[in-house]
Amino acid sequence: MENTLTISEIKRRGMSTINDRLKLGPARIMKRNRPAAVVLSEAQYQQLLNRASVQLPGMSAIQWLSDQPTTGLRSKTAIDADLQKERTASW
Repeated sequence: MENTLTISEIKRRGMSTINDRLKLGPARIMKRNRPAAVVLSEAQYQQLLNRASVQLPGMSAIQWLSDQPTTGLRSKTAIDADLQKERTASW
């Protein structure tokens, strides 16, 4: 079972419900039966920050994205041709 909280639980019990759930790990907050947020303990948050900085030191999002392997089936030429068709069709 997931470690979830609802907004109504938080409104009723306040911070104590969050503290109880954090003992089980990160807690997902549900709003109107949809995931709205995740609450982490301070220690978990710091671990996440440290892990991110170790894995990608000084790397921007663009650099990371450009380093990802391509998985598409269309060539650049085909994509450019399709884009050109879309642009001329909209005028």
